[in-house]
Amino acid sequence: MKLAILSRAPRAYSTQRLRTAALDRGHQVKVLNTLRFAIDLSTEQPDLFFRGKQLSAYDAVLPRIGASITYFGTAVVRQFEQMDVYTPNTANGIMNSRDKLRATQILSRHNIGMPATAFVRNRADVVPAIEMVGGAPVVIKLLEGTQGIGVILAPSRKVAEAIIETLHGTNQQVLIQAFVHESKGRDVRAIVVGDRVVAAMRRVAQGDEFRSNVHRGGRVERVALDPAYEETAVRAAQIMGLRVAGVDMLEGKDGPLVMEVNSSPGLEGIEAATGLDVAGAIIDHISNQVAFPEIDVRQRLTVSTGYGVAEIVVHPGADLVGKTLGESGLRDRDISVLTLHRGTAVMPNPRSNRKLEDGDRLLCFGRLEEMRDLIPQRKKRRTRVRKLPKVPIHEG
Repeated sequence: MKLAILSRAPRAYSTQRLRTAALDRGHQVKVLNTLRFAIDLSTEQPDLFFRGKQLSAYDAVLPRIGASITYFGTAVVRQFEQMDVYTPNTANGIMNSRDKLRATQILSRHNIGMPATAFVRNRADVVPAIEMVGGAPVVIKLLEGTQGIGVILAPSRKVAEAIIETLHGTNQQVLIQAFVHESKGRDVRAIVVGDRVVAAMRRVAQGDEFRSNVHRGGRVERVALDPAYEETAVRAAQIMGLRVAGVDMLEGKDGPLVMEVNSSPGLEGIEAATGLDVAGAIIDHISNQVAFPEIDVRQRLTVSTGYGVAEIVVHPGADLVGKTLGESGLRDRDISVLTLHRGTAVMPNPRSNRKLEDGDRLLCFGRLEEMRDLIPQRKKRRTRVRKLPKVPIHEG
């Protein structure tokens, strides 16, 4: 396998470990400065240039994109994807993980446990938002902060208002998040590679510091994850479109609460805490998956006129409830079921004898007109009964 590692820090521990692990396994590997790429879109076959020369062929690319160059870095990764080069982390996945609001919106749709969160812009909405997440103390986060930078604990409502107003005044976007008291300055980082957690550690903040980041003096210790934490970490990474990720979770009283999904997790702390070859696990995964480059399924499947991808929900009382896929008549209507989602379980290519239940979600490809008939109209909000007007009857 010929592997390119996209990194502006060739001497960083993580980059060196990934390079060493690849060489030890007999692969060809080069560390390429992300900012030295140029994308040529002027020809029939768009291409990449590196340091002014046409880039040679690579089997896989491992992005280590810094937060400050996210836009350009993801453009380079996206071009590799268009050239059918395998990458464990897609450009969309990296972009989604860098924006805390976008990540929260995506994860919340899939019922991933998270601290209560609010996002507002108007000054009048700040106090209601603080109450919405459970009141002070609250954690205030800049949308694109990294390594604990831009994360502030506001002990009271007045302090929170002042901080948020100041940040809004400098045109900063912030999240307001509940402070999880039971975490006691601790969190868990799980490294997800493919469909499993390969290593995990607990990070503990020092002194009065509530942020447990290693860069801020936090100490680390190896931890054996409960299955619920492992499942949450893997699901969060996969939902974000990341096959290599560091998932940070708080230990809440009702189970894991995902704080962040990191697309370029550092390896020094986790390897020191666990003694495990995490870099090797990442290289092994890439080597096994290199023949299956990431493709945009929706983009590829919607080329045919009149066909597309849609999600059909099996609502209570629907005709589909209790029927098997074979009995549902979907195939007769030119609709193919790609995956069946039941709760947190995902069943790819479900068989025709699979019986449908309330709440099942079917990811389908087929004729849009046929699928539109199976999607019930959205319920309109019930209109409020207004107060009687001051002049209830117009004379004349």
